[in-house]
Amino acid sequence: MEQFDVVILGGGNAGIGVTGPVRRAGMSVAMIEGDLLGGTCPNRGCTPKKVLVAAGHALHEIERASVHGITVDKPKLDWAALIDREKDLIKDIPANLARSMAHRNVEVIRGYGAFAGPNAIRVGGRLLEAKHIVIATGSKPRPLPIPGSAHMITSDDMLSERTLPGSVVFVGGGVISLEFGHVYARAGAKVTILEALPQLLPSLDSDAVAQLRADSERIGIRIKTGVSVKRVEQADGPLRVVFVHDGVEQTVLADRVVNGAGRIANVDGVDLPAGQVAHDNGRINIDNYLRSTSNALVHVCGDAVPISPQLSPIATYEGDIVGRNIVDGPVHSPDYASMATSVYTVPALASVGLAEAVARRNGLAVDVHVNDMHDWFSARTYAETIAWSKIIVERTSDRIIGAHFVGHAGQELINLFGLAMRFGITARQIREQVYAYPTFTSDIKNMLGRG
Repeated sequence: MEQFDVVILGGGNAGIGVTGPVRRAGMSVAMIEGDLLGGTCPNRGCTPKKVLVAAGHALHEIERASVHGITVDKPKLDWAALIDREKDLIKDIPANLARSMAHRNVEVIRGYGAFAGPNAIRVGGRLLEAKHIVIATGSKPRPLPIPGSAHMITSDDMLSERTLPGSVVFVGGGVISLEFGHVYARAGAKVTILEALPQLLPSLDSDAVAQLRADSERIGIRIKTGVSVKRVEQADGPLRVVFVHDGVEQTVLADRVVNGAGRIANVDGVDLPAGQVAHDNGRINIDNYLRSTSNALVHVCGDAVPISPQLSPIATYEGDIVGRNIVDGPVHSPDYASMATSVYTVPALASVGLAEAVARRNGLAVDVHVNDMHDWFSARTYAETIAWSKIIVERTSDRIIGAHFVGHAGQELINLFGLAMRFGITARQIREQVYAYPTFTSDIKNMLGRG
């Protein structure tokens, strides 16, 4: 049996985040990864997706060109060339990460590890014993219990297909469906989104989501919520999706049907019972320090954490916390309250902190500043199709507890509000700041009212 201080299951952002603190402390580390180093985000997720989103932005700008007195012909997107560009931009990431791990003296073991005991991992023909084991195995598409689900593809497939489909149905109205749906629709595909719940993106502020839905429908995306999808079947050429909406059975035909139901922790092959790791249907029970509640030698970070958003920067953040807890003992806890997120549609929806409904449900006394900025000079200058914000301020402390944007460079502005929340900067202090003008940031004063 080989001895290590730390064995990490998974070589994505979370696992890589662990290696910094533990290697600085001189601990021996083995990282087990059977696929590409970097995991989902740089290879099959946020990084390649943003290449497609950037093309969507270019098409959006061309759409608005006439407002600026610019006449252009109708653009045509070479989808195969776009996918080739995406693959070219990300192709060196795994090798660069491998060099980084070698520089840190982390032994990368190719394969898939599983528990062989509470402090042991088996990978291939090797048996590793560790003082600490980290589960950083990432996520996988959530399986859908729908007859014919084998006909569906995932976001992984969409990032590799070099032919633009004429029509696409997304089953599920989450981030994947909206982000890819906007790119497909702007590229000329007919897009339909079917969501089981009453609201798209159910964890986000309902007013912000309503704004995004309206602009999604403006560009031709067909959206139905409160839907029950019954089956997916092969028709004469395309696929047929059968669903019930408002009590009526309906069908829609599409060249591609995409599983847009989100992702779940990828822990099926880890053999959690052998590691004495308590879990509920793959959701690992953890304490405030990201440790297993039943086996304190086991730590969890990244998409396998059941309480945090499955986002790349959060995975890296959690990995660093796990690494520091391994070195210092269980003293570091994650704080997710001020972490901003964005849905990279065109325009984007950005959010940090509480939704208004959650703030009111928690009994907080709040001032809610809602702004439709479509007619503001800055929005008119750039011919924005939508420019909207909602900022929630706790009345007694004057501190920001939530902010939500659609358009108006919200995916950038949201980080300022996350910073304010983390360091206790008040709404009054934000209003009193002098900003470069004219910028979208300088509009923040007006977004917050006069105080």
